[in-house]
Amino acid sequence: MPATLVLGGARSGKTGHALERARRSGLAAFMIVTAPTLDGSMAQRIARHRAERGEDWTVFEEETDLAPLLRRIARPDRIVVIDCLTLWLSNLFFREWDCVAATERLAEALTHAPGQIVLISNELGLGVSPETKLGNDFRDAQGLVNQRIASACDEVVFVAAGLPLKLK
Repeated sequence: MPATLVLGGARSGKTGHALERARRSGLAAFMIVTAPTLDGSMAQRIARHRAERGEDWTVFEEETDLAPLLRRIARPDRIVVIDCLTLWLSNLFFREWDCVAATERLAEALTHAPGQIVLISNELGLGVSPETKLGNDFRDAQGLVNQRIASACDEVVFVAAGLPLKLK
């Protein structure tokens, strides 16, 4: 079944676009969230995202091991939204997981998923170059994750100013 990667910058409208795609699908809506609640600011962001989704969603929290969960919940009568790959990568990065291997496992799971999957990720390569080695390493890793997941997806959409542009 089709997998779609939705890319964009911060506050670009990518999550809203993904949620609308899920609503229009008419399928049972499932979401995998990757964000840990580290502070009050993140708690507010998570609460805002919950309100945007509404109560019709089945939500799973998974900070690192997406592929097994995706294999478990993907079905032809469901759409699964993964929000977001940037926070997922951050979780892997700072726990010193093998990001390349985890990305390959996710890409493999996408190619065999029996339902529709929508993944959300930030496009970090359009901004100012980070000042630190860690920032540059993370930006580069995000670019590689986005490239690999895009290659495993049937469709890739870039969202800027709330407007979707189909790339693939």
